[in-house]
Amino acid sequence: MDLLAGKDAANRVAGMINAKYQVHRYCVHLTVKSVYSLDPVGQLDFGGNEYVPAGKIEIATQHHRPEDRYEWWDLGRGCYFIEFNETLELAENEIALLEPDERLLRAGASHVTIFLRGHVAPIETLLHVEALRLQVKTNARVSLLRLFRLEGQAAPAKLPAARATGEPKKTPKKKPAVR
Repeated sequence: MDLLAGKDAANRVAGMINAKYQVHRYCVHLTVKSVYSLDPVGQLDFGGNEYVPAGKIEIATQHHRPEDRYEWWDLGRGCYFIEFNETLELAENEIALLEPDERLLRAGASHVTIFLRGHVAPIETLLHVEALRLQVKTNARVSLLRLFRLEGQAAPAKLPAARATGEPKKTPKKKPAVR
């Protein structure tokens, strides 16, 4: 697996605000387009037929000062969905890693590190704000995207067939060692 240079990774990213500030040696910064609070109910089941994602309620931005060109989100402690300005188009043998920027961590918030494959539009993540209050400016750089090329992908190893009964496979008991 090879880490691609930021310039190469940028070729797979559309919607950048300013490549001069977003493209770095081995990563691309992603910027905030929208922030949503969570509608409090999501639903998961085994088969997926009853899956319901948590709803999203867009949070309005506000000016700090009347002369401000950009607006801010004022977030209290809790979880939020972030939608990024950028989208992603990866080749079959590429995988991207989305991780929080260290400034986001130092400001009292984080999101999980996730792998992305294929065409991803929009790119979203779940933001966890642990600080009492976090102010996020429109187009703030909050995440890093690192792109990897998978070389010589081997086919996954063949796993033994699952048992129809759902019972765990019994392993033979080992004979105690003679000392």
